[in-house]
Order: sequence, then C-alpha cells, then structure tokens
Amino acid sequence: MTETRDHDVVVYGATGFVGRLTAAYLTQHAPEGTRVALAGRSRPRLEDVQRRLGGRALDWSLLVADSGDRTALDEIARSSTAVATTVGPYVQHGLPLVAACAEAGTHYADLTGEVLFIRDSIERADATARQTGARIVHSCGFDSIPSDLGVQVLHDRVRADGEGDLEATTLVVTGLKGGVSGGTIASLKLQVDELRHNAEARRLVADPYGLSPERDKEPDLERETDLRRPFLDPGLGGWVAPFVMAGFNTRVVRRSNALQDWAYGRRFRYQEVMRTGPGPVGLAKAAGITAGLGATVGGLLFPPTRALLDRVLPSPGEGPSERTRATGFFRIEVHGSTSTGARYVAHVAAKGDPGYAATAVMLGESGLALALDDDRLPPRAGVLTPATGIGAPLVDRLRAAGFTFDVDRTA
Repeated sequence: MTETRDHDVVVYGATGFVGRLTAAYLTQHAPEGTRVALAGRSRPRLEDVQRRLGGRALDWSLLVADSGDRTALDEIARSSTAVATTVGPYVQHGLPLVAACAEAGTHYADLTGEVLFIRDSIERADATARQTGARIVHSCGFDSIPSDLGVQVLHDRVRADGEGDLEATTLVVTGLKGGVSGGTIASLKLQVDELRHNAEARRLVADPYGLSPERDKEPDLERETDLRRPFLDPGLGGWVAPFVMAGFNTRVVRRSNALQDWAYGRRFRYQEVMRTGPGPVGLAKAAGITAGLGATVGGLLFPPTRALLDRVLPSPGEGPSERTRATGFFRIEVHGSTSTGARYVAHVAAKGDPGYAATAVMLGESGLALALDDDRLPPRAGVLTPATGIGAPLVDRLRAAGFTFDVDRTA
C-alpha cells in the first residue's frame, strides 16, 4: 500500500464488548505514533468509550458508520491501512465492510466463527481483494489463531528439519477457562436458524473442505471428519471429547493448506479434540462435554427450549466479568506425524479469557501487523486466513505479548 492513509488501524465496533477490550489493548500496546481510530454507529457511545479509555485514546479519531451504510463504510476503508472489526454476527452485518475494504485495498481482520459468512466473503470479495492488494483476514481471535498458527509453526519446524509433509495432525485442548458473551450466542443462533431451513447451507457446513478455494482438488481422505463422541486415544493421554470450535477451525486450517498449494501435504489430515484424561473419570468428563454440546445446539433448534435458554444465556453486549477475563487461560497441543515417520508437538498457550482478554490481544496485534508489518507479510492478497494473510509477523507479535508458540520433536 503506497498511498498515505489518515489512520493505521480502525477498530470498528469499538463500543461493543470485545471492541472495547481491543481498543483498551491498543491504548497500552500500540507502538508510539500509531494512528488509531475508533468507529461505530453512535458518536455519543464512541465518545463515552474514548473518555473511559483516557490517555492516548483521547487523541484518537472517532468515525461514525452503521454496518449497513455503505457510503460511510467506504469512507472508513479509504481512510485506513487496516480495519479490525468486532461487529457481528458477521453473516448479518459483515459483508458491506468486507466489500468496502476489498475495493479500497484496505487490509481487514475480524473475529468470525461463521463458515457461511466466510464462504460468502470468498465468493463476493476474493477476486476484488486480489486485484487491489487487500488482505481480508478472517478469524483473528480464539477462532482461529491458535489452530491456524499452531499448525503453521508445526509445519515450519517439520520443513526446517527436512522431515517431509505433515500427515495425521490433531489439535488437543488440554486446558481452558473462560466465559461466553451475548455476541457469540447471537452468532450461534443465526447459524442454527440458517442450517435448520437451508439444505445447501447444511451441506456446506458439513463439508470438511467447505472453505477450500478449489474443492475438486482436495484429497478424499478417510476419516476426515469431526469427532462426535468420546474416544479413547492413549497416544493423546486418554479419553478425548469433541471440541466445540472444531467444526469451524478445521475448515480454516484446511483452507490455509490449500491456499499455500497444499504446503502441509496432500495427505494432511486434521482434527481437533478436548483431552479429558484417562480412566472412568476421563470417560465421564468426555461424555458430559459431548452431551452438553448436543443439548445446547438441540435446545436452540426448538422454540420452547430456546426460550428457556434465552433466560440464562447472556444477551448481546454482555460478557464475562473482569475477574473471569483475568483468570482465564488456554493451553493447546498440536500433535503431528510426518511422511518420514517423525513426530512433533506444538504448544500454544496464553493467559486471559480465551474468547475475550486473549482474543483482544490477538485481534489488536493482527490489526497492527496488517498496518505496520507490510514488508514482512506473506506476498498474497484476497480472502485469507491468519496463517496465509499474516503468518510469522503475527506469531512474533503474540510471543512478545506473552503467548507461547513452541514446537518439540517427540520421535
């Protein structure tokens, strides 16, 4: 991007729960001189956020734009090198901003966990973004940076050691503590509703390669499906259960492989699980997690049970307490075997509530990397993933922010 823009990073949705957290992170950690702007649909609410942030945020610009106001979104996109948006559900509110950034050649990062939204983004904006040089980078939070960059650093180590391609690869959540926000619940409800009424949407979401740029070129590997029940895997430390985000994250990681001309390998097989431990206790935990996931999704499908869940689940704009955000954490292992028979494990971890405190760091650093690290970013444009759109500069930034990205050879 050669022309001068008024802002380096715009935080769009700065008055929302995660938007405020991201803005607060940037007040403390953006390099001196970084030109940040706060954007949203209400100037009074933006002014209130700015006042509460204080310090350097008092000098930041305020930009007003509703998510459906294409003219205002075009102005924001043209004014900035990168936009980091928290305005979801993205399938409902996100496409106009994606289109504005793609046409303006403006880099973009979001927090979506919605397969259908990304598929629409690819169809509507990928070609334009490739022409203008815009990097449209979806899923720059707990969905799906630990997964996507975890596999990327694992692959980089395997290649550096000359051990061929990655084959069977499993992400294992070994520790997780955090809360849930109303925005996440709202996104889940919209996706459930769409799947209930749309057979084509159900087919796309069920396809392990639903986000692939060239579906007909993907391998038809056996067992390339998401875990749906408790499973005993001694190699992973006992019983494992389905991971709630696997149905999304796995599609993102497979898209990263394809966008890099299947650099991880043509026989790369990937799944995500939660470790619950050995013996009867591990089995009971795995069964409980499986039942809980099924009950939540099933409950949202039917109006009577949805009404009951609405009474206890958080509403949009609500999220976990400051204490919950501060005491949260995640620990992840990515186990991989290679075509030469070598085995590795990548460790990805961070302190802070995964979906909020840690996600604010991930989105904030994604925006900074897109705006400030242009000379180090991967040489591609279009609708991308964290690994293919930002890659190593984001790993470096997150390590500096206290995240763990390490790889050990185990055999």
